[in-house]
Amino acid sequence: MTVQYFEGIGRRKESTARVRVMTGTGRIIVNDRPGEEYFPRLGDMERILSAVSAVGVEPSTLDITVKVNGGGITGQTDSVTLGLARALVKMNPENTPLLRKHGLLTRDARVKERKKPGLKRARKAPTYTKR
Repeated sequence: MTVQYFEGIGRRKESTARVRVMTGTGRIIVNDRPGEEYFPRLGDMERILSAVSAVGVEPSTLDITVKVNGGGITGQTDSVTLGLARALVKMNPENTPLLRKHGLLTRDARVKERKKPGLKRARKAPTYTKR
């Protein structure tokens, strides 16, 4: 028995998430663990499921499986959100304007700036001393 699923890739900072959406019972599995266990911070699961609520689909009718790696908690949360939004567009292309209006299809391209030679960090210069 093959299951029809829709896949979306999301990226943010150093994090990459591969999200698969299929009709089911409302399970959310992240790296073979329950979603609430993988993202225990307050508001992370709500942020991830904002894409589902933006299109008006009941989260209990979808099974979501995620493979995410790299980055930190915030980067992973945002990459899963983008991947889920892209998977929902593949599931139903009419969802695009709704997700675009909520800003869920825009990739956040901000990454850490590299350190420059002679500076302490990317832009912080050593303290100037006259003597």
